[in-house]
Amino acid sequence: MEQCKIENLYDLNETIAAKLFEGVTYPWEVLAKISDFIVELGNTLDPEKFEKRGENVWVAKSAKVAPTAFLNGPVIIDEDAEVRHCAFVRGNAIVGKGSVVGNSTELKNVVIFNSVQVPHYNYVGDSILGYKSHMGAGSITSNVKSDKTLVVVKDGKEEIATGLKKFGAMLGDHVEVGCNSVLNPGTVIGRNTNVYPLSMVRGVVPADSIYKNRNEVVTKA
Repeated sequence: MEQCKIENLYDLNETIAAKLFEGVTYPWEVLAKISDFIVELGNTLDPEKFEKRGENVWVAKSAKVAPTAFLNGPVIIDEDAEVRHCAFVRGNAIVGKGSVVGNSTELKNVVIFNSVQVPHYNYVGDSILGYKSHMGAGSITSNVKSDKTLVVVKDGKEEIATGLKKFGAMLGDHVEVGCNSVLNPGTVIGRNTNVYPLSMVRGVVPADSIYKNRNEVVTKA
């Protein structure tokens, strides 16, 4: 499971939440810590750059938040981010510098690195999206299994029991997810990988690949 390790998925220089990942091996290990981390970090943010808008809600003064967007704490919206019309940030969310949270997009218990785009009708829950990753219109993370059992990350014959009931997707840096795709619970997508539109993804997808369907994953030329 080397490709699932934090060091092989993310550039921690591209998130305000770098310290959240210290001392852990796999990114899903931080999901339960996001809420407390935001509160701790928020109280240390520079008031010259951030303003507090309600209980445990910190928004960078350079960020753009539509008046119709809903922000429920704990949440941090970093510098130059954009939260568009009717976005629903349910809480426990970090939105990185220059990232876009689009119209009718819902976030819950997530870390979104810098320059990420979830711009149109996305649901992102219990997930971590790496630097410059992008989820196409209508693509979502499914974060609870239909039988409500605990999520297991699977890579061929290798398996890691996460102990988590809620686990969406871990997207590495520069991942592109096509429109109307569903990322099933326990999905891990390696850096620089593209997922075709209308895909149903489960398990580990290697870095530097193109996911066409479950039986056709090719290495980029």
